[in-house]
Amino acid sequence: MSIEAPTITTQPDPAVPAGQEAVIRIQGLVVQYRGRGLGQSPTVAVKGLDLDIFAGEAFGFLGPNGAGKTSTMQVLLGFQPPTRGAAYIYGVDVRQPIARQRIGYLPETTSYYKFLTAEELLRFYGRIFQIRPAELESRIDAVLKLVDLDAARKRLIKTYSKGMQQRIGLAQALINNPDLLILDEPTSGLDPPGRMKVREIIQRLKTEGRTVLFSSHELGEVETVCDRIAIIHRGELKVVGSVAGLVKEYQMDLERIFLKIIGYPPPAQP
Repeated sequence: MSIEAPTITTQPDPAVPAGQEAVIRIQGLVVQYRGRGLGQSPTVAVKGLDLDIFAGEAFGFLGPNGAGKTSTMQVLLGFQPPTRGAAYIYGVDVRQPIARQRIGYLPETTSYYKFLTAEELLRFYGRIFQIRPAELESRIDAVLKLVDLDAARKRLIKTYSKGMQQRIGLAQALINNPDLLILDEPTSGLDPPGRMKVREIIQRLKTEGRTVLFSSHELGEVETVCDRIAIIHRGELKVVGSVAGLVKEYQMDLERIFLKIIGYPPPAQP
C-alpha cells in the first residue's frame, strides 16, 4: 500500500514555478548511526533535513566529505532507513520498493562485471528490470548511442578507460528509462573531455524532462549544469536556491559561497 506525501507549507522559491509538485520531498529527515565502540555516542549524519526537488530540474547536492549527502541519497534509494522524518518520491514513501521503480542510480564508484561487454551488461540489468526482449534491445541501442559507446559495445568492460566506465555506468542507470536520475559524483576522476561528455548527457536528460539529482565536488560543473543547488554541512541544510540567485545574494562566485558556508577561509583575491 502506498503512502502519500503529506502537504507541506513552505515559503515559495522564486527559482521554482508556482504550483509545481515535488518529485522528491524530504521532510524532517534524521539519519543516525550507532556508535562504533562500546559506550560511544551515536553519529547523527543528517539533522532535520527539509528539501523539495522538482520535475525537470538538474539539482546539485553539495557539501564537504561527511556532510550527509550520501546518507540522504541512501535513504532515497532505500539502502538506509530514516531514523526520523520521511522522504517521498512521486508521492510514495521511499521505504516502499515501488518508490524506486522510476529511478536510475549511478554510484560514485562503479563496479561492474568486467568480463562482460557493454551490451551484455545492459542486457543483464534490463532483465533485472523485466524489460521485454524486443524493447530491451532498442533501449540498449538508444542508451549506448546517448553515452557515445555504440562503437565499443562489443568490447569487454575491463578494457574501458575511466571515462568509458563512467559512461557505461550512466547507460546502466538509464536502461529502465527512469524519470529520476540520482548520480553520486558522476564526473569524479574524469579528464576534461570526459567531464564535458557527462555534462552534455545531463543537459540532454534535462531537455527530455527528466529530473537529475547529483552530488559533486566539481563546482564548475555544478555552476554550468544545475538549475538549483543545496549546500549541506555537518548534516544541516545551509542554503538552497538557484546558482544565479545565490551569486547575486552573496556577491561572490559559487566556490567562494561554498567555502564561506562551510567556514573555510576563502582563497585570496588575485
